[in-house]
Amino acid sequence: MRQRSADPSREPGLGTPRAAGVAGIVFAVLLAAAIVLVRTALPSGDAAGDTPLDSGQRRAVTTALELVPFAGIAFLWFMGALREHTGKAEDRFVATVFLGSGLVFVAALYGSAAAAGTVLGSDRSSEFGRHYAYTLLMTYAMRMAAVFVFATSTIGRRLGVFPRPLTLLGYLVGLVLLVVGSAAPWFELVFPAWALVISLYILKAAHERT
Repeated sequence: MRQRSADPSREPGLGTPRAAGVAGIVFAVLLAAAIVLVRTALPSGDAAGDTPLDSGQRRAVTTALELVPFAGIAFLWFMGALREHTGKAEDRFVATVFLGSGLVFVAALYGSAAAAGTVLGSDRSSEFGRHYAYTLLMTYAMRMAAVFVFATSTIGRRLGVFPRPLTLLGYLVGLVLLVVGSAAPWFELVFPAWALVISLYILKAAHERT
């Protein structure tokens, strides 16, 4: 029989690195898929807002709206596993920013998805919903994602959890999400890409410790 660790304080967090890694990968894949589907089906230009959606566009939007709730759940699991992994060593100020920005991101993401769902209607409110969804996603959700990336990278640097290149990558990604905005189409894919890189690193580090 396998002997339990002599340090009981380590027992509750033994599985959290893998949980964070798996949840982060699920989040990254689902969010990236939803963004690609919505970007493809709903052009953000003003002229496109007057064009009725065809059956293919409606299916793409519907599929994206079905993916977003699960992406949000995976992201919350990712956050929780990361916080459990850092434990009492985390800085309270940075941890508060980490938690708050993550929760606001999920709320803005869900709000953006709800607004995007209005384009499935046949009235003129669909045009308003299209622009509102993009504004909520680009202006608010991605800014909160930037704060989350900054906070996560800071925690990783202070605790020595992330190597220096990964920390610098996080600061660069956060800066892009914070300042680029809607000026660069498809830039929002940078966030799930960063989450995927972080998750793969966490899984790799957890595997090397076993």
